[in-house]
Amino acid sequence: QVHLVESGGGLVQPGGSLRLSCTASGTIFSINTMGWYRQGPGNRRELVAQETSGGTTNYGDSVKGRFTVSRDIAKNTVYLQMGSLKPEDTAVYYCNAACRTPLNPYYDRNYWGQGTQVTVSS
Repeated sequence: QVHLVESGGGLVQPGGSLRLSCTASGTIFSINTMGWYRQGPGNRRELVAQETSGGTTNYGDSVKGRFTVSRDIAKNTVYLQMGSLKPEDTAVYYCNAACRTPLNPYYDRNYWGQGTQVTVSS
């Protein structure tokens, strides 16, 4: 079983910054893509940012130029640096990882963290 644990969420004023982190634990052969999704009240879950093991990044249109995703491959950790935060960024942010494990060694399977709340409000 793969466990993803997020941290760094909280309350911040518009225009502020926040840094999220997520670490994967368990017996993991490899992690291909690792990144972040979010879901606000009444909204569907959407991509925020992700990065492959080769360093390719992908961002949702609403966060381009404001957020930066990065990874520490050796530590199975992904970060999300959030800047110029807006009220519409308020959501639960979920860590996502596509992993191969002893139970699923032949293909990538998606795993999800439990989420961390980010609230942007004055």
